[in-house]
Formats: sequence, C-alpha cells, structure tokens
Amino acid sequence: MLTLLRILPAAVLAAGAPGFAVAETIKAVPEQPLQVLLDRAQDGDIIELAPGEYNGAIRIERRVVLSGKPGAVLNGGGAGNVVTVTVPDVTIRGVTIRGSGRDLEKMDSGVFLEKTAQRALVENNRFEGNLYGIYVHGATGSRVLNNIVDGIQGGRRNDAGNGVSVWNAPDVTIAGNSFRYGRDGIFTISSRKDRFLDNRFEQVRFAVHYMYTNDSEVSGNVSVGNHVGYAIMFSNRLIIRNNISDRDRDYGMLFNYANYAEIDGNWVNGGSLDNIVSRRDEGTAEERGMLPESKPEPGLRSGPGKCVFIYNTNHNKFRNNWFERCGIGVHFTAGSEGNEITGNAFVGNRNQVKYVGTRDLDWSKGGRGNYWSDNPAFDLNGDGIADTAYRPNDLVDRVLWTAPAAKVLINSPAVQVLRWAQAQFPALYPGGVVDTRPLIAPPPKPSASRSLR
Repeated sequence: MLTLLRILPAAVLAAGAPGFAVAETIKAVPEQPLQVLLDRAQDGDIIELAPGEYNGAIRIERRVVLSGKPGAVLNGGGAGNVVTVTVPDVTIRGVTIRGSGRDLEKMDSGVFLEKTAQRALVENNRFEGNLYGIYVHGATGSRVLNNIVDGIQGGRRNDAGNGVSVWNAPDVTIAGNSFRYGRDGIFTISSRKDRFLDNRFEQVRFAVHYMYTNDSEVSGNVSVGNHVGYAIMFSNRLIIRNNISDRDRDYGMLFNYANYAEIDGNWVNGGSLDNIVSRRDEGTAEERGMLPESKPEPGLRSGPGKCVFIYNTNHNKFRNNWFERCGIGVHFTAGSEGNEITGNAFVGNRNQVKYVGTRDLDWSKGGRGNYWSDNPAFDLNGDGIADTAYRPNDLVDRVLWTAPAAKVLINSPAVQVLRWAQAQFPALYPGGVVDTRPLIAPPPKPSASRSLR
C-alpha cells in the first residue's frame, strides 16, 4: 500500500490530471509576437521557433526551453539585450542571435543571464555582431556549450565587448565554443570554480583573460593569431593544461600576479623566424596599457615576442610545456619566487630566457631539468641528463637587454673574447637562471592537430 501511495502522484501527473501542470510544445512563427508566447508559457514548456526572423529584446521569465529550427533568427534591432533571462533552469538552443545594442555601460548582449538565471544552458547557437555574445552576470552553474560567437568587426577593439563575460558566477562551464572578433574571447572577473574547456579563438585581443578568478581550470583550448593567447592576472590556484597558442602576436601566455597554478602540457608556437622583417606594434595605446612590456621583440615575424611572460608570479608549477620559435622563450621578472620550472622544452627561440636579476635560479628539481635546443652538452652515462649545467644567459645578453643598440657589436671580436672567457671561468657569469640537470631529449610534444581545425 505504501509503495502504491508513492507511485500514485507521479502517475496522476503523467496522466495530466487536474491540478498538475503538463509541459507543452508551443510552436512559434515569425508573425506572432514572441514575447506574448513567452509570457503565456508555463514552467517546463518548449517554445519552438520555426525558420524566419523574430523581433528580439525579449525577456524569459519562465523556466522554458527556447529552441530554434534551422533558419530561426532573433534580431534585437540594435537596442539593449536580444535575450534577457531572469529565472533558473532556462535553455536556449539552435537559434541565430544578432543585433544587440552597443552600450558598454549597460552591457548590451546577445544573451544576458541575470544573477537569478542559475543553471542556464546556452548551446548550439550562433551569435553575430552583438556587443557581448553571452554575459553571465552572476548566474551560478550556467553552461555555454558549442556555440559560434562572432563579435563586432571593425572599429576600435576596446569599443567592442567580449565573446563571453563572466562576473561573479561560480561553477560556470564554457566549452566547445568558437570565438572570433570583438575584444576578448572569454573574460572572467571576481569568480571561482569555473571551467573553460576545448574552445577555439581567432582575431581577438586576448583569447582567455582572467582577473581575480580562483580555483578554476583552463584546458584544451586553442588560440590562433590573437594579440595574446592566455592572460592570467591576479588569480590563484588555477589548472592551465593542454592549451595551444599558435602564432599569437605579443605573448603566448602571460602571468601577472598569478600564484599556485599548475601549468602543464601546453604548447606555444611562435611561428617561423625565417625571412625576418621589422614590424611596429599595431596595438592601440589602450590595448598596450593592459600589459607590461607588451611591445613585441624587434624583427619578429608572425609570432609572439615572448612565448611566456612571468611577472610577479609565485609558487607555480610549469611542467611538460613546449615553448618554441619565439623572440624570447621565457621572460622572467619582477620578483617571481618559488616557481618550479621542470620538464619543459625550449626549442628554437632566439633568446631562450630573459632574466634581468642577480640571484641564481636553478630550473631543475628532483634531478630533472628542462630541454634546451641550443644546449650542445653530452650524456656520457646515458641517463638522459646532460653532463654539464646549462646557462641561457651571459654578460653579453645583459648588455643587449639594457642597451639594444649594442646589437651591432654582437659579432665583434671583443664580444666573442668575452663569451670565451666566461666559458673558461664560470665565476664570470652573472647571477641568473641555470639548469643544473638539463634534459638531453625533449618531453613528448603536445598535439598540434587542434590548431588546424
């Protein structure tokens, strides 16, 4: 009898008995006012959009599914948000969304998720020419999956919004999306426990831009030809794993006041250094102001001045990454301490390391250092570790960093004698980076196939 009483309410609900709401599929056509249908819908209903263009600037205030057939378009008409969601557990899928307003202060967006829109699902949509694509404004637990997000093209990049902006929205997942144009691909600030996975970014300023976001993950993403691949600032305890930066302009990865992160298995490819031509920085003053020393190294073509920049960044673990074909492999500065840099490959960079400091830093741990493509050392006992330490910099490098005009003397006999003397008398070397246990062979290279999709 007790079992029967437990089953009875569910059976009555399924039968559509009076007093119980039954979800419906409401078919919409462009001739109907979509907002009216949304206002009449009940929680759980599916609003199915037939092909055609619908007036946007709609508000979703019921827990519904808004689903579009191929060719269904929501057009905001250039004012405000195209879609504003105010309640939890809403799904938006299969719709082309375009025509938001252009007011940065009002955060005009293709889809704007208010704080009360927890656990929203935005998937398989196409966003075209909106100021912000999706703005997750405190909507905890939301998911943005498998969308195509094309932002505003032309004009000043700082007058555009981001593909996805996350503000104070824990437990958000942004995965499988494609981002082009606009300011940043994904921008997050004052959040935590978020996951950005397997996204692709092209023709933006920063692919992923972190500010004050902790205990989160950035994995499996691909950044191609942007100003900066991954800009991690003022954030702690992140996992940054298996990402690709392919020919990003200024930096592949940038760490500024980032601490206690695990940076593992990433690949930064600066592109070819052949047929080098001079190039001036193309960024605006506003864009350059976001970054320390954002100007690329003179003479670098099609790749970043620095594979990775580490600025006042402490207690991180850089392991099993590839940094190759950049003007500088790693620029390490501003009192960064307690970082473990082991098992990485530095391949074909014009300068493997730039470190202007007097302290000695040993980039090896537990008997294992890094691979350096320009290290001519031997391994006589066959243990995979070079028999002599590797020093990426000398006195000449320090002179060139502080007085770039001295490059005209780089092949002079005096410079060659100075370098020979340092090799014979290691005490002449300045303080700086040394790898006491350099690897003879590089670690496995991260897969580059995702950058060719």
